[in-house]
Amino acid sequence: MVRRADPGSGTGLRLFLDTADRAAWTRWLPTGLFHGVTTNPTILERGGVRCSVDAIAGVVQEVLRFPVQEVQAQCWGTRTEALVDTGRQLAAIDPRVVVKVPVTEDGIRAVARFHALGIRTTMTAVYAAHQAITAAAAGADYVAPYYGRINDGGRDAAAVIRTMTAILRTAGGRTRLLVASLRSAEDLAALAAEGCDTFTFSPAVAEALFSDGQTAAAALAFEEAAAR
Repeated sequence: MVRRADPGSGTGLRLFLDTADRAAWTRWLPTGLFHGVTTNPTILERGGVRCSVDAIAGVVQEVLRFPVQEVQAQCWGTRTEALVDTGRQLAAIDPRVVVKVPVTEDGIRAVARFHALGIRTTMTAVYAAHQAITAAAAGADYVAPYYGRINDGGRDAAAVIRTMTAILRTAGGRTRLLVASLRSAEDLAALAAEGCDTFTFSPAVAEALFSDGQTAAAALAFEEAAAR
């Protein structure tokens, strides 16, 4: 299995929808705005999807009917061998699957194994700036800091993200910063203004990001004028 190259690699905005809710996929993915969908065992549970390779294969098949380029699915297991086993099975579902791996010591070992097999990876559950060094050194394709949860822990998430951005720039830019755990459209806009270009967020944030009361009123006024 040698397929690590990402045909969509390079610069440019990437938005991911962070959900296993089929209704949300049906609403938002046809817009063409999303690069892909991200999941993890918690999100699967919330969406009523069992954390098994077969169930995730069904998720991947459903999502890839829409105009997206990636589905990110998280491997599981407390030891390296278990992570590698589930991750290999997930990657075998489709070449567009990116395997998410927690940034633990066993996770790092698993990532090295995945890359030897040509499997793309995202290092996840990232809370500290120095973990961006770990992810970059491991050659991860993405590193996913949990913006909202970093703030919840009493740290300045915006400052952590700025430091991570500088670290990844110094490291040569192969690892892409994928900001997760966003709570509002305002947070996303502020981070984009700071230079971040890759985000995953819930359907609730999508609703806030892509709608505005004044815009809706203006669009209605246009239609009323057109009908007169």
